[in-house]
Amino acid sequence: MTISIIIPAHNEEKYLSACLQSIRDHRTQQVIEVIVVDNASTDKTADVAKKFPDVRVIREERKGLTFARQRGFLEAHGELIANVDADTRVSRHWFEILERRFAEHPGLIGLSGPYDYYDLSAWKRFFVGLYWTFLAVPAWWITGAVMVGGNFVVRRDALQRIGGFDTSIAFYGEDADLARRLHKIGTVRFDRRFIIQSSGRRLQSEGIIKTTWTYIVNYLSEIFLKRPVTKKYTDVR
Repeated sequence: MTISIIIPAHNEEKYLSACLQSIRDHRTQQVIEVIVVDNASTDKTADVAKKFPDVRVIREERKGLTFARQRGFLEAHGELIANVDADTRVSRHWFEILERRFAEHPGLIGLSGPYDYYDLSAWKRFFVGLYWTFLAVPAWWITGAVMVGGNFVVRRDALQRIGGFDTSIAFYGEDADLARRLHKIGTVRFDRRFIIQSSGRRLQSEGIIKTTWTYIVNYLSEIFLKRPVTKKYTDVR
């Protein structure tokens, strides 16, 4: 089972190197390519990515997370399309779970898991842990459709069947939209153990309560109304 790793990146020169290094340190033989989608960056994002000779850099001039995800999908060749954010850090455990889940469950078309925020205080990480355990996991049990945008893997053929990413969605709700549409054609799994390290910069900048509420509202709107309610978002760098 071949894997393409896609990393959307808009002005991510500060975080991208650590992300790429973690992939280089832990990638397995199933990973056939790592693609950084330079999403209309005005900083040195592309230069940082090009320092890694095993990374392919693609420029997407249309700014927007879903434009970057779609461009990465169209450029990828793997049977599995893994999307991680530029401020994440993967582990060998992450790769092991990814490969094991898809090998054990032939009907699985989507896999996702939570973040563990490496730059938040202990009590904030504890609060976020409660969110994953008591909100995200039960939501998956009930709907079968929960995915986290910076930590998910989908089968290429399944993504093709649903028409790829919805580029009309700017930011909030894009992962819920993907999970909802994939769930219609196969099994989507939210695995509490499929953890990726990520920056909590948005939670720090906008507040943990406000940010959590915004994600919950847009998730529910996507699941029940098939559209997000929040149209505007702020880049946090």
